[in-house]
Amino acid sequence: MGFLHKMTMVGTAIVLATTVPVHANINVKESLPELEKIYLDLHQSPELSFSEKETGKKIAKQLKKLGFSVTDEVGGYGVVGIMKNGDGPTVMIRTDTDGLPITEETGVPYASKVTVTNKEGAQVGVMHGCGHDIHMTSFIGTAQHLVANQDKWQGTLMMVAQPAEEVGAGAKAMLKEGLFDKFAKPDHIIALHVSASVPAGKVALKPEYTMASVDSVDIHVKGKGGHGAYPHTTIDPVVIASRIVLALQTITSRELSPLEPSVVTVGSIHGGSKHNVISNEVKLQLTLRSYNPAVREQQIAAIKRITAGIAASAGLEESLYPEVVVHEGESIPSTYNNPEQTARVTSAIKAAIGESNVELTEPVMAGEDFGLFGRTEDNLPITLFWLGGVNPDTYNDAMANNTQLPSLHSSKFAPDYQKAIPTGVSAMSNAAVALFND
Repeated sequence: MGFLHKMTMVGTAIVLATTVPVHANINVKESLPELEKIYLDLHQSPELSFSEKETGKKIAKQLKKLGFSVTDEVGGYGVVGIMKNGDGPTVMIRTDTDGLPITEETGVPYASKVTVTNKEGAQVGVMHGCGHDIHMTSFIGTAQHLVANQDKWQGTLMMVAQPAEEVGAGAKAMLKEGLFDKFAKPDHIIALHVSASVPAGKVALKPEYTMASVDSVDIHVKGKGGHGAYPHTTIDPVVIASRIVLALQTITSRELSPLEPSVVTVGSIHGGSKHNVISNEVKLQLTLRSYNPAVREQQIAAIKRITAGIAASAGLEESLYPEVVVHEGESIPSTYNNPEQTARVTSAIKAAIGESNVELTEPVMAGEDFGLFGRTEDNLPITLFWLGGVNPDTYNDAMANNTQLPSLHSSKFAPDYQKAIPTGVSAMSNAAVALFND
C-alpha cells in the first residue's frame, strides 16, 4: 500500500529501506529524523498521571499542524483530533501519555532528569518507564503517514491521546466527558503497547483476552490491642492478618477452576508500632487480576467471606470484622481483542513488516485501561498489539544466556526506539488503512 516495510540503521538516525514504493506525498527519510526529535523530547520531559499538561500541548500542536480538528483538555489533559476524509468508517487510534514516578537508571545520554514533589512531600524522579513516549511518537508518525496518504483510505480518522493510563483513570475520564458522543463513535479502535520481551522490529498479537482486569483492594483488619506480655487479654490483629494472607492463597488454588487465570497478591501489610505492643489494627493492600468478569466477582466475594470468617473464629464481634474496600474508581476491565478485527489487523501488519516479524503471543496479567473503550454499551471492537522494544542483539544475548531483561516499569528499561518507532508507524498505519477499507 505504499507504507513502510523494512527497517535498517545508519548511525543514530532512523533510515528506511523499502521493498514497496513509498507514496510520493511523503518523504520517509525526512519524517523519521523528525520523529526521533519528538521522541527524545517526550522521553526527557515526562509528566505524571493527570499532570500531562505540556505533553498534551505538544500532541495537540502536532495534530493541528497536520490539519486535524483538535480539542484538548478532554478528561484531564487528553487530546482528540478528528479528520474527515470522505464517506467511510470511523477508525480511532489511541495513545497514552503519562509517565511514572521512577528515577531513570538506563544510563542513556538522553535519560530523563525530571523530578517532582509527590503527595508525601518527597522528591521523586519521573520517567517513561512503560514506553508511552514510544506510543506517542508512533501515534504522531501514524497521523503523518495517514494524512500524506489520504488517497489510500476514506472515512473519519479519530486520534485520541489519553491521559492517566498508569492510574487506570484516563479512559474513564474521557468516556465520562463524552468521547464517543461529542466527537465520533468509532467503528474500529486500535492501539499499540511497547513490549519489554519482544525484539524491536517485531509485533506480537493475541486475539480475545490479551490483558487482565485490575482491582485494588484494601483490607482494614481490626482487633483488640494491649501489652505484648499479656496476649491472652487481646485479640491480635497481626495474627488475624497473617491468617488472612495465607487463606487468600486458597482462592486461586482451591476455589477457582484451574483453567481460569487468577492472581490475588498482597502487596502491602502495615500494622503495629512497637515490639511489645499489640495494636488495634493492621492494613493490607491487594491487587487482583483475572480475565473473566465472573472470576473477578468470585475473587471479591471470597475475600469478604474469608476475612469475616477468620475474624469470627478469633472471637471478634461483627462490628469489628475486617472492612474490605474495592477501589472501583481504579478498577479496569480486561482487554479483549475482537477476534475478527484482530485478524484483519494481523494480516495488514504482516503485509507491512513481513510475516516472520509478526508473532502470536500469550496473554499477560498486566492491565491497561484501553479495554474500557470496548466495554461501553455499544460494545465496540478493539485491538491492542504489542510493539517489540528490545534491541535484537540484547534480546538474543538474554535468550542465549538465560538472563532477565529489564521489564516495563523498570528504572533500567530503555527501548530500542530507533527500530521500534518505524515499526510502530508502519504497523499502525497499515492496520488503520485495512480497517478503513474493510
